[in-house]
Amino acid sequence: MASGWARDGAIQDQIDASVNDAVQYARQNLISGASAEYCDECDCEIPQARRLALPGVRYCVACQSELESQGKKLNAVNRRASKDSQLR
Repeated sequence: MASGWARDGAIQDQIDASVNDAVQYARQNLISGASAEYCDECDCEIPQARRLALPGVRYCVACQSELESQGKKLNAVNRRASKDSQLR
């Protein structure tokens, strides 16, 4: 059951698109390959335990935390300029 001008199933389509966007975002941010021994940002040594736990890690914990706090926030609401999203 859709509301307003939306066709039947439009709400589920919007939910599916939001989930697909989140999955794509997560896949783009996966790290892989050989881990660096020294942080790319501050040149501090990356502990062996971190390198084993996260294959492909490039940053120490402090630098990774800083990069994540500066990064863009993932929007939880999908806005694709559909008529339904413009009415809300």
